[in-house]
Amino acid sequence: QVQLVESGGGLVQAGGSLRLSCAASGRTFSNNAMGWFRQAPGKQREFVAAITNDGTTDYADSVKGRFTISRDNTKNTVYLQMNSLKPEDTAVYYCAASLAYTLHHSSTWYNYWGQGTQVTVSS
Repeated sequence: QVQLVESGGGLVQAGGSLRLSCAASGRTFSNNAMGWFRQAPGKQREFVAAITNDGTTDYADSVKGRFTISRDNTKNTVYLQMNSLKPEDTAVYYCAASLAYTLHHSSTWYNYWGQGTQVTVSS
């Protein structure tokens, strides 16, 4: 059974940083794309960042220059370093794994999802 487990969320002041982790188990995703999405209250889930097996990355315009996605294939884990956080970054953040090899913004390309971790940024 495939599981994605996120950790690292919490409450932080505006301008602060958090690092999210997502550990996968049940199969290896070292050859597949992985991503992060978020969903704020009353809004649709939106793409945040994605990374291919060789480290190619893509970001939503709203987080470019502030967030960095990375992965450790030996640990089957993907990370999201979030700096210069803003109140509008407040959301539940979800890790996702795709059976595809290329980067995609659409959630329909992702086959496995974590339960989410809450990130709250206070002003």
